Amino acid sequence: MPNALTGLVFALLLAASGSAAKSPPPIRLVTYCPPSFALDQGVCRLVTPYRQYASLQNAGVGGLKTGLPKFRDGFSPQQIDLGRYLFFDPALSGNGRMACASCHQPEKGFSDGLPRSRGLDGKLLPRAAPSLWNVGLLGRFFWDGRARSLEEQMQGPLYDAREMGNTRDGLLRRMNAMPAYRRLFAEAFPGQTSGIQATQIYTALAAFESSLISLNSRYDLYAQGMHDALSPREIEGMNVFRSFVARCAECHTPPLFTNQQIAVIGMPEPKGLSFDPGAGPISGEPTLRGGFKVPSLRNITLTAPYSHSGGFADLRGTVQFYTQGRGHAVPPGEKLTLHWHIWEPKLSAHEVDRVVDFLGALTDQSFRPERPKRLPSSDAAPADHAK
Repeated sequence: MPNALTGLVFALLLAASGSAAKSPPPIRLVTYCPPSFALDQGVCRLVTPYRQYASLQNAGVGGLKTGLPKFRDGFSPQQIDLGRYLFFDPALSGNGRMACASCHQPEKGFSDGLPRSRGLDGKLLPRAAPSLWNVGLLGRFFWDGRARSLEEQMQGPLYDAREMGNTRDGLLRRMNAMPAYRRLFAEAFPGQTSGIQATQIYTALAAFESSLISLNSRYDLYAQGMHDALSPREIEGMNVFRSFVARCAECHTPPLFTNQQIAVIGMPEPKGLSFDPGAGPISGEPTLRGGFKVPSLRNITLTAPYSHSGGFADLRGTVQFYTQGRGHAVPPGEKLTLHWHIWEPKLSAHEVDRVVDFLGALTDQSFRPERPKRLPSSDAAPADHAK
């Protein structure tokens, strides 16, 4: 009998031990900064050679040592890491099936590879998902430029019934119902005792998105003095890109390769789609009808198809569009105030090819963040919701 009792106790202890072994350890937020940032008095500060250069206004258009515009940093490592979990978590959507990463996939340059993104119900949305690389260095968001901060921008897809389909109250109820997230928010925002707040969610997401820095491409190495970083063909393409004939760099200004302005260039719409008025209705300025924010060209080889509605399948067709002359894609009946750079550069086929070669040198995902292996909303490994 004692042997039987001893065996029973041993079996129970073994079962308890096995059960404990299967329980994953609690998720902990990191205490170090992501690449491109250094810890300074508890917060992460951007570190890049571009910080030592002159401002955009003083450096000249297209210069290799052009400085950065105003940028976001100063978030804690814990806030950045919490934002990473939120970014990949479909729990933020109304039906719990769609994450920010569904449309902004790291493997695709933080876009989704679709001409136009798909929303919560799988239906196509009006425009393509832009890349998120270097968004912490931008001051204007959405294709029509209507948002002026990351916190303002993210509320669009979060609460749009066609996109992530949540509401502010619904989001807060769900987040506050999850003990793991309550613990992590308390860790990232110490001293807050009233539960998870919407502003904390926005701040954490902004912190993570601001950490997506891509300034280490072969072009950047060349700009910082490593002249063997680019091939002769790429250098030739860069010179065409910066020339007063092509004028690419006047809108796609280094080092971000965007001047963040709204430009009316008469982009064609895919067959069957009506004309998109772009920034016109948002701004109330008739001359901006058909205008869209100049996109960054960073990691452009990863984000096909191109334009606000995916009208161009490849980079060569996109570059070729700019050399075909003023207004050739403006639909009948539309009188647009075209940007004066869209004239008729008449680049040769050779020059177009060299520009495409140069654009390939802007690829850099060396600091691409890791997808979480586990999410606070579930102990199971997260499914890939980026379909």
